[in-house]
Amino acid sequence: MSSSPKVWFITGSSSGFGRSMVELLLKKGDKVAATLRKPDALSDLASTYPSSQLILLKLDVTQSSEVSSAFVKAHETFGRIDVVFNNAGQNVLGEVESLPEDEARRLFDVNFWGAANVTKEAVRVFRELNSPAGGRLLQVSSRLGIVGGPASGYYSASKFALEGLSESLVRELDPAWNIKVTIVEPGPFRTKIVNENIHVTPQLPAYADPKSPSSIFRSFITSGAVDGDADKATATIEKLVHLDNPPLRLPLHKRTVASAREKAQSILADVQAYESWSNDLYFD
Repeated sequence: MSSSPKVWFITGSSSGFGRSMVELLLKKGDKVAATLRKPDALSDLASTYPSSQLILLKLDVTQSSEVSSAFVKAHETFGRIDVVFNNAGQNVLGEVESLPEDEARRLFDVNFWGAANVTKEAVRVFRELNSPAGGRLLQVSSRLGIVGGPASGYYSASKFALEGLSESLVRELDPAWNIKVTIVEPGPFRTKIVNENIHVTPQLPAYADPKSPSSIFRSFITSGAVDGDADKATATIEKLVHLDNPPLRLPLHKRTVASAREKAQSILADVQAYESWSNDLYFD
């Protein structure tokens, strides 16, 4: 991708990775369509940068019509969209048994269906509106999109779903469209979604032992003792758009790297141990 100023479309821009990315790109001279549910959250940036470089768009990613309108406005303003940072998300802390179904469904509405809405529109714009065609789609998943974790079952499932969607999409895209997709998998970084926006559900008595995996993870997340620097993470993520052949996955944080390695080794060990069970399952 050219090193000239790029046009970014960012969801979940009000805080965390989204806000950090917006600030980084504006300082670099790129152009940004920052989308968020409450645009006033970025009023300080809007008063600092001209509308020729930054526009704020009200967006609820769960509403497909709003997603389409936001892309149209961004494309009309800047003439193209080079990168989509598909970042909007929510987190809920709670065991599989603890989390009410309506809360789990709302989580999926944002983390999966909302992200899917943005994904589909990004591909359409990259293919049909950009000239020349092409673009970069950065899908923000999580370490918990690689491995399930205690007190995170539904959050993890929503990220697993996004990863599966993204893998399938990559296999569907025509190389001639010049669309590159990377799944970004952050570990524990100090962002507002961790420190303030995470919703903690009451714990069932069966899991309340302080030594249980769920209790330990709850304490870790709610303690604020998260060591990842979100600004350093976004600076690393931004490097992806300068690669001719970016990776399908980018694990970020030492815990994510360790989890990815352990998951790969675990799958391989199971395959090697039980592959013979698949030897005689076919019609004679």
